[in-house]
Amino acid sequence: MHSTALKKTIKKRKRKVEASGDQNPALKIAYAKHAENGILRNIALFSSLSNTELHQIREHIILREFKKNQTILGEEETSQFMYIIIRGKVKISRLGKEGKETILSMHGSGEFFGELSLIDGKTTPAGVIAVENSTVAIISKYHFHSLLFTQQKVLENLLQIFCSRLREAWQKIEMMNFNDASQRLKMLLNMLAETYGDKTSDGTVLRVRLIHQDMADMTGLTRETVTRVLDKWKKTGEIKILEGKFIRLNPEFYSIQL
Repeated sequence: MHSTALKKTIKKRKRKVEASGDQNPALKIAYAKHAENGILRNIALFSSLSNTELHQIREHIILREFKKNQTILGEEETSQFMYIIIRGKVKISRLGKEGKETILSMHGSGEFFGELSLIDGKTTPAGVIAVENSTVAIISKYHFHSLLFTQQKVLENLLQIFCSRLREAWQKIEMMNFNDASQRLKMLLNMLAETYGDKTSDGTVLRVRLIHQDMADMTGLTRETVTRVLDKWKKTGEIKILEGKFIRLNPEFYSIQL
């Protein structure tokens, strides 16, 4: 199933062909399919599949657009779909008894969520909200199970991703056991660096935009505490805020003891 949203996502890739002046319809169709396959291959779950296998998956995908701050999946809902982020970013969060939000994780392009309910049939333990305008691919429970039973590579990739998420959960438990705010925040930035870090000659740039409130909600700290710690690190040279509000972890950052 082809979608207008998916076509928009690959528009930049198509421009290269259009700019060349080549008006061959067959070539354009072939290039569009190649571009769509490239988008799906960037999703870790499908990264090892062939073009033919990716084409079969694409036929069963429905695309939806979600606006910033729109709820994609509510707490305690029983999902009948797996959601794959094609473009944008979402947060997985829970609200405490007093209404305080705790962000459990952030997912960006190429990542997915909702698969647990399809496997064990239980309700979703947290809500999912778009933190920016996002395009999300939806796969039904039937087609998700079909993939697991017919595509050994998808099953193997899923197990690898589950292992990675379990290790990340252990790290978060360790982080929350720290009483010191600086220790919690340093561990959070280290964890983000593993997923979003781009190593440069000057340090590691986190290619993810997080406001101070996001970091507070991920560490159980107050926004004021996060701001105080980050300001201290900026003054002492451990971190630097770059254009676009990306954080760079300077070599001095790694000298901070946990």
